[in-house]
Amino acid sequence: MSTLTVYHLKTCDTCRKALKALIAAGHDVTAIDVRADGIEPSKMADIAKAVGWEALLNTRSTTWRGLAEAQKSDMNESKALALMAGHPTLMKRPVISGDHITVGWKQAQQESWL
Repeated sequence: MSTLTVYHLKTCDTCRKALKALIAAGHDVTAIDVRADGIEPSKMADIAKAVGWEALLNTRSTTWRGLAEAQKSDMNESKALALMAGHPTLMKRPVISGDHITVGWKQAQQESWL
C-alpha cells in the first residue's frame, strides 16, 4: 500500500477510526496531531488549494461557535487560513494526504483509501 500523512486530533473518535482502518488496510501512516504537533501554514495552504478552503474550515466545531462574530464574518481564503493557523481545531479532520487529499471520513473518503 501507500504512505499516507493523516492530520488528526487524538481525542477525535472519527480520526481514531480512520487511523485504525487505514493501518488495517496496510497503509504506512504518519499521524500528525494538529493540536499537539501543529501544522505548517504552507502545508495548510497546500491542502486548502487541493480541497478548497470552504471544505477545510469546520464551521460546525465548538471552536467556531466560540469565535467572535467579527472573526466569522466576511470569510475568505486568507482569513480562513489565518484562523485555522491560530486555531488548528477549526480544520476539518481527518485530512488524509497521499496520492490525493481527502477531508473527513465519510463513505466516499473511506472508499478512496480502503
